[in-house]
Amino acid sequence: MSLIDKIPEPIRRLPSRSVPHLPRLAVLALAAAAVYGIATHPPLYTVPRGEVAVRTNQFTGRAVVLHEGRVLNVPGVHAVRSLPAQERVYHATSLARADGSGALQSLEGLSLGLDLTLAWRIDPSKLSQLAESLPDDIERDLIAPALQASIYPVVSQHTVREIFSSKRAEIQQAVAQGLAARLARQGIELRSLQVGHVDLPADYRRGMDGLLAEGLAAEKMQFTLQLKEKQVKQTELEAEADKSRRQIAAEAAEREQIIAARAQEEAMKHILPLKQKQIEQRSLEASAANAERVKLAEGNAKARQIEAEGESLARQKLADAEAYRLATLGRADAERMAREGAILTQHPLLVQKTLADKLSDKVQVIIAPPSVSGGFIGSGLLGSNTAVKAEETQQ
Repeated sequence: MSLIDKIPEPIRRLPSRSVPHLPRLAVLALAAAAVYGIATHPPLYTVPRGEVAVRTNQFTGRAVVLHEGRVLNVPGVHAVRSLPAQERVYHATSLARADGSGALQSLEGLSLGLDLTLAWRIDPSKLSQLAESLPDDIERDLIAPALQASIYPVVSQHTVREIFSSKRAEIQQAVAQGLAARLARQGIELRSLQVGHVDLPADYRRGMDGLLAEGLAAEKMQFTLQLKEKQVKQTELEAEADKSRRQIAAEAAEREQIIAARAQEEAMKHILPLKQKQIEQRSLEASAANAERVKLAEGNAKARQIEAEGESLARQKLADAEAYRLATLGRADAERMAREGAILTQHPLLVQKTLADKLSDKVQVIIAPPSVSGGFIGSGLLGSNTAVKAEETQQ
């Protein structure tokens, strides 16, 4: 494709009689150059995310702040500069080591390093004014020198021990104030400053560790002594409290005993008459019981006497009745025996019959020889001597 083919169709169709031949070629050349420039270098600029673009008109000097996206950028007319719109973090690595190129110097002349981290941003209200004055690398050309100029004078006024422990917050505040003032003159806001690790020389660190250990031991001993002192005071206070407690308890017990004694005394005033009345009542009850026992004994004696008399009379009557019975029976037996004797005299064999009747239920057959003398039939059963004697007696 030739250069003439790149010329837009409206321009190529211009009437040939509107301009002379030579001026027409010049216009065509200019148009072709413009088209080529637009094709190779589009008049657009893309604003990255997190940044803003400051577009300055080179003819009028007017600056416009544009946010992320595509904006018109005409070459030769506009100048566009991108600046960070969000907060940025800068880490000062050159100041972090004691043996580095940017090592700090303490009051004793010892080299040390500080791990510094700061957050910054460009003042949003001054973007259009700062677009031409700010360097391309803001952190290297502006923030790093400002940080070094702010921290060196502050660190050189303190010892390593103060920087390491006791005055770290004070040093951080002083550096932050000086750095914020320096950066504010350049249109940059300091958002925060943090002082981290302190890098010390190896020999000094070993000595510092020993001093810190001794200091910790001393602080521990001091704390132990304070604790012991507090324990002694606590023991004294507890003893005083125990003493006061015992004293109060003794006083309370004494008052309680006094109150109890008084109450007992007051009670005895009522109890003694009551006891006396109880004694009198018991005496009267004893007298009444004695009189009752006497009357009961007398009644029992009279009852026993009456019972004895009644029993004596009853026994006498029984004896009389028994004597009368025995007498009556004796008379009856005598009369019976007299009758039986008379009957036996008249009828001697009734004895044998009576004996046989008595023995009939024991013995079925009795064989006995009759007595020659006509005596008792059973005399033969009693033995010969008895029979002989009976016969002799009868003879």
